[in-house]
Amino acid sequence: MAELKFEITKSLGVLSENAKGWTKELNMVSWSEHEPKYDIREWSPDHTRMGKGVTLTEEEVNALRAILNGEEPEDDIDESKML
Repeated sequence: MAELKFEITKSLGVLSENAKGWTKELNMVSWSEHEPKYDIREWSPDHTRMGKGVTLTEEEVNALRAILNGEEPEDDIDESKML
């Protein structure tokens, strides 16, 4: 299996920490030398191991922010193509 390349380009904040010292963080991460995206996942204390997470584009973060604020996100999704 190929080595996973990543770089945390900017640490934005720690959301929580578990008893083993792993932290759930919001960071900007470049995966395989691509443009950095917002990333939420758990990291080991030395950031050499990670849990499953989610990456979001700037547009997705803006939509999430609107939803969390109780607003309607800007709708540029074609709902007719959704299941």
